[in-house]
Amino acid sequence: MFRFVRIFKPKSKKKKILLIVLSIVTILMIAGDWALSVMVYNENFNLRFESYEPLTPHVDDFDGLQRTKYEFRSDKGQKLAGYLYQSGEDQHGIIVMAHGFGGGGHSSYMDCANYFASHGYYVFSYDATGNDESEGEGVGGLPQGVIDLDHAITFVEESGNFPNLPIALFGHSWGGYSVCSVLTYHPEVKAVIACSGFNASASLFEAEGKKQAGNGIYLMLPFVKLHEKIRYGKYASNTAMDGFAKSNAAIKIVHSFDDEVVPVEYGYDIYYEKYRDDSRFSFVPLENKGHNYFNDETYRNAFHSELDAWLQTLDYNYHAEENRERFSEDKASYIYQHLDQEKWYHSLNLELFGDFVDFYDAHM
Repeated sequence: MFRFVRIFKPKSKKKKILLIVLSIVTILMIAGDWALSVMVYNENFNLRFESYEPLTPHVDDFDGLQRTKYEFRSDKGQKLAGYLYQSGEDQHGIIVMAHGFGGGGHSSYMDCANYFASHGYYVFSYDATGNDESEGEGVGGLPQGVIDLDHAITFVEESGNFPNLPIALFGHSWGGYSVCSVLTYHPEVKAVIACSGFNASASLFEAEGKKQAGNGIYLMLPFVKLHEKIRYGKYASNTAMDGFAKSNAAIKIVHSFDDEVVPVEYGYDIYYEKYRDDSRFSFVPLENKGHNYFNDETYRNAFHSELDAWLQTLDYNYHAEENRERFSEDKASYIYQHLDQEKWYHSLNLELFGDFVDFYDAHM
């Protein structure tokens, strides 16, 4: 018996060593994939964004528009800059606007704020964490948009600085996701318009990742979701669909079927499948409008063509690192001299926004 045990003991020991080695390798591979996933996520989303000043509108560009600046704090105590826009009198609601991702803060949506303000609404718009006038070294991640909006709504409702009027929400892209998801925490909101939004925080990472890594992106997604859960807690797993389920708000979903930034299967299709027969939902499918469709692009496209032609006249390599500052100054100078601000800042799709105002009027 003892001889039998001695004969097989070395094999058992080798097997244990092999299992230990495989376990270590597996753990290292998982840790490596996790670290890589977080690194890629941060490189894409934990960035700071500033509006491009030469193309940024100002309140003086809109006749009769007034704004008052406020500061409020978000989840980690960071100060966010917000503005109350108004034009005229007899406003019958407050629209809280959430901006998109990557272009800086709320300023690029000032024409939207102006339209709503001139049609009977106060508009409270703000720069999310890591954008323009708000604090934060970077955005951090997409759930931060929901967190900031949660704090913005609470500030409007509880600070005592604003009239006691019904609250509505308006958001585009990242903001479109945020205005739907935040309904979980603010079921008192009366109406929501979500444009080009997505259902879950990881959706944008998945959509963009598939373009670059194909199905390999699905190896990263579990770690991205875990990273968001650790960092943002309940906000990370809360989706637009969760928000809809917690709310009785009227919802308008707008999306173009050719959107390559947020494909319809990550938002519109999901919502339509469940709520197409629900009377509190209205769906606006668009064709060949892309991700941004608030403006008539005729003049903007023409100006970009003129800018491209100007680039060809430069007598230096504007891609070279040593010419970066010179090119930045030259480009800004060209825009300031040649941009028709009236055409650039006043190109809103009036039919679309007229429909938006009718929607708010019906539900506020």
